[in-house]
Amino acid sequence: IDDTVAARCNAFAARIALGRTEGLEREVIEQWSQPKSLPPVCNTAFDWARDRGLLTTDLVAQRAAAALDAGQAGLARHLARSLPESKAAPINQWAALIEQPRAQVDAYIANPSRTVDPGALLDGWQRYARADPDAAAARYPALVEARGLDARSASPFALAVAVRLALSRDPRALEFFALGHPDDFDEPAHEWHARAALWAGDWPRAAKAVAAMPDNLRTQNRWKYWAARAAAETGNAEAAKQGYASVAPTDNWYAVLSAARLGQPFAPTLKPAGLSDAEIDQLAGEAPLVRARELELCDLQTEAIAEWRAAYDTLTPSQRVQAIGLAARWEWYLQAIAAAAKLGIFDDYDLLYPRPYDPEVRRGASLTGLPADLIYAIIRQESLYRADARSSADALGLMQLLPSTATQTARRWDLPPPSRASLLQPSVNVPLGSAYLKSMLDRWGGQAPFAIASYNAGPGAVKRWLPPSPMATDVWVENIPYNETRGYVQRVSWHRVVFGWLDGRKPRDYAAWLGTVRAPGADAPAVDGDAPEPEAAGWESTTTR
Repeated sequence: IDDTVAARCNAFAARIALGRTEGLEREVIEQWSQPKSLPPVCNTAFDWARDRGLLTTDLVAQRAAAALDAGQAGLARHLARSLPESKAAPINQWAALIEQPRAQVDAYIANPSRTVDPGALLDGWQRYARADPDAAAARYPALVEARGLDARSASPFALAVAVRLALSRDPRALEFFALGHPDDFDEPAHEWHARAALWAGDWPRAAKAVAAMPDNLRTQNRWKYWAARAAAETGNAEAAKQGYASVAPTDNWYAVLSAARLGQPFAPTLKPAGLSDAEIDQLAGEAPLVRARELELCDLQTEAIAEWRAAYDTLTPSQRVQAIGLAARWEWYLQAIAAAAKLGIFDDYDLLYPRPYDPEVRRGASLTGLPADLIYAIIRQESLYRADARSSADALGLMQLLPSTATQTARRWDLPPPSRASLLQPSVNVPLGSAYLKSMLDRWGGQAPFAIASYNAGPGAVKRWLPPSPMATDVWVENIPYNETRGYVQRVSWHRVVFGWLDGRKPRDYAAWLGTVRAPGADAPAVDGDAPEPEAAGWESTTTR
């Protein structure tokens, strides 16, 4: 069923033309109230509602306010035209703060007697801080003085600057966090307060920041690990030991770190999903799944996925587990891993960490000297084994290479220049992706966290994030300002652990994870491709734990 806005508006118009308008008023008003611009096809229904006096001044003002909350200044201004001046003025005032936050904030500082809605001023200030945190930090005292803000009312303005400075790893962040009232800390403020303390090496402050978090944050493995780390650094060895011991069995980046801090080798905990060959055989004969399989074999991926999902939704809970095994049997790993994630099944590593491209990975490893587990970790994270993967940013193949990056890499490594079509061939994509990753490792002096981050965000971004002096690896990774890239480094590292364990099934020592990272010397090799690598494709999110 086409449930797009245009389709709904066409349906409204048809009902109006046919006189079938029972219940239509509510539906049209609900659609009109959306805080975004709507297609012209909706005008028929909206004019119908307007002619009946349904779009009242109060509703227009409410929609304008919602548009402002959504940052839609243009729509808010458009709506304000039909309002009396008393209602339109504050809307236009807020819209101006959205459109020109720095100029407008400076105008309110220069003219203290000029009235402004506090929420609008805070919104403009937050935009100002996002665009130029250094300038906002410098203007903060003037803002407080000009607008007559006391400590309590100034708190959210201070926190807006604090978070942006923390994202830039600016040491002044802690000064601004100290100006924030506890009730004004939202989740990002809590987390970046802790990260700023970690970056500064202020362990007592880090411990307090974690302790002040709400339960839903403080009980995450991430912050349980950092609470333990802060306890160790402030001399509470027993609390640190208990904290690490609570995280170590949880199978993730922080679990590996915790085991290493306890001086213990680490091995993932295998939990088989409970597959049955007989039940999988039965599923394989179900007509909808047969259709999905045939469509997938014909390279009709969109249609195959739609058929699979429709069939999957009709299965019993037990059958859905077996469907994971069916997709894996068909080497349709994207669907296997996605289905497992929906059911919260992450720990059947034999099932969910296949190695279907061993010849290509061996060639990449032979060409570059990289370990096979690192290459496979990138493949799993980037494409979930889809050789034909294409991202919205035009990254292609198993290791999601931009054609320009692949061409530069081929030239540097004396490999045949790839075409777009050839980048969808594992025999071409994997060696080139491995070579690009090795170039990143060389650029950063063999430091894997920098190289993995560069593969996701680009070496230019990583260059901006380098620590000013040698820093603990875990602290640096925790302070990566892009949430996607921080998670990417942690997940790729975890994938390496699993692939390494599958090769021998013995616990390994990860004490090296507790080392330091540092900016390479001036003689570090330059590498082309400083533009960011494309974001991982949408299917990557199904592997998040």
